[in-house]
Amino acid sequence: MKLPSISFLYELYKKHPQIQTDTRKLKLGDLYFALKGPNFNGNVFALAALENGASFAIVDEPIAYSEAIDNRILQVDDVLSTLQALAKYHREQFTIPFIGITGSNGKTTTKELVYAVLASHFKTYTTQGNYNNHIGVPLTLLSIQTDAQMAVIEMGANHLNEIASYCAYAMPNYGLITNCGKAHLEGFGSEDGVKKGKGELYDYLRNHNGTAFVMSDYTYLVNMSDGLSSVYTYGNVSGDLQANATTVNSFLQVNFIKGSPIQTIQTQLVGEYNLPNILAAVSIGLYFKVPAEKIKAAIENYAPSNSRSQLLKWKGNDVILDAYNANPSSMQLAIENFAKLNATHKIVCIGGMKELGNTSLAEHQALITLLENHHWEQVILVGGDFEKCKHHYTYFENALDAKKWLKAQALENRTLLIKGSRGIKMEQVLED
Repeated sequence: MKLPSISFLYELYKKHPQIQTDTRKLKLGDLYFALKGPNFNGNVFALAALENGASFAIVDEPIAYSEAIDNRILQVDDVLSTLQALAKYHREQFTIPFIGITGSNGKTTTKELVYAVLASHFKTYTTQGNYNNHIGVPLTLLSIQTDAQMAVIEMGANHLNEIASYCAYAMPNYGLITNCGKAHLEGFGSEDGVKKGKGELYDYLRNHNGTAFVMSDYTYLVNMSDGLSSVYTYGNVSGDLQANATTVNSFLQVNFIKGSPIQTIQTQLVGEYNLPNILAAVSIGLYFKVPAEKIKAAIENYAPSNSRSQLLKWKGNDVILDAYNANPSSMQLAIENFAKLNATHKIVCIGGMKELGNTSLAEHQALITLLENHHWEQVILVGGDFEKCKHHYTYFENALDAKKWLKAQALENRTLLIKGSRGIKMEQVLED
């Protein structure tokens, strides 16, 4: 039957609050949304979803079915926009803080740190993993239950108007942009395009009397946040909250200078470039009056995973594994941090960067120039446009070939940096 209204669907959702878009993960009673894309069409699996226990199937193509299940197939004009509309309807039932987080680098780590801090004191829901796109954001919203006291929503974007579209149904009343760097230049067109795209979060907050948490050391973020009615700042050299970073036993230690009852936080994160991520979490915790001892414990107990700023032992070597994603900005920070690290026999193993458009070759060559400014025992370049660059380093077409080479070296007592874009899968060099 044709879906009468979003409110009708919401009543069904309240009775069946689990959403599924993949029949392979379906559980009894789930609402099945038949999403489709360039390489898949969920409508084809609608009947199978019902047979496997879905309570209802929401479709946007004609489905041949028997009268027995007529009232369990809901026909809509577009499944994705219906999912997003349902997410907005659900969001409108809450009056709690919704914190939107975006940025070029560090947004997932920041989101996880903010969640750890808030969850230590409030019932908090957040984005799982980096499920931060046009499907992930509405699914995250629909996972929030009625006992929620806080919600933290990560928003990713690779083109203009994307963050604005998420804000339309996530409706954040608080927000944070980690930074604006050289990421997704193919979609944004330029660094100014990145700022405009990420700044859509500030635009929404500005138009809805929201509050922004702003890294005040980044002048461009201060300028972008101009006109917001409420701003809480943090930074190394300025801000309502101030702190500096040191490295203790290879891990980041944060020392607070201003605005915090906490003196130090010893983290399990590698890299002083994580300081802004820590400060964002502490700022939000203090703003919402999370007890200082809970903030400190939450951050100190946070251990990174999923190839993000991890310090690992591998066959008698120390490894900094930061291979979940990469762009020119994050690569530069990682390399410069590695250069400052108090270690000998350093090996850099980096993979190519994606979605840089016509700047890709120049950005890869710029990284090689940066590498040449420091002394390394060995540099291994993998994939991407490194193949077209001028360099004297060891190059492999893919991570598996690099793995074979590393294995043959029988390395011991070395310190390795492993980083690259997700598509290069640099973590494979450590696999047995």
